[in-house]
Amino acid sequence: MEKLTIVCSNCFKSNSLPIQESYQKANCGHCQKSLLNNQPVDLTKTNFGSFLSNNSIPVVVDFWAPWCGPCKLIAPIFKSVANEFQFKVRFAKINVEAEQLLGSKFAIRSIPTLILFKNGKELRRTSGLLDANKLKKFLA
Repeated sequence: MEKLTIVCSNCFKSNSLPIQESYQKANCGHCQKSLLNNQPVDLTKTNFGSFLSNNSIPVVVDFWAPWCGPCKLIAPIFKSVANEFQFKVRFAKINVEAEQLLGSKFAIRSIPTLILFKNGKELRRTSGLLDANKLKKFLA
């Protein structure tokens, strides 16, 4: 049986789940919190690498800053679309003001910038404000 590896957004431990069409319940084997919460996870330089490389599904990361107007506008869209991609794509955010090394590592020149990663490697990126439909298209 094929397995899905999901990193818990609470304790950042890896969990292995059987692949199913849908899930009624899935709790972390370490902290017992629900793995069904697909809300964007705040990443730092400490947990960034392991979160990206230990999830077996793609991870989309929103590089943003608190003073950025378009970043504030995309935040609720990003959060809303996350609910539609349960165990298909993980959603994460990086505040480039607080995590300047990560911003420079990925050559973030404008914000918001969304980068889609798979197995820790960048697949594609886009910058600027996206509506929900454009965000879904970017993830497809």
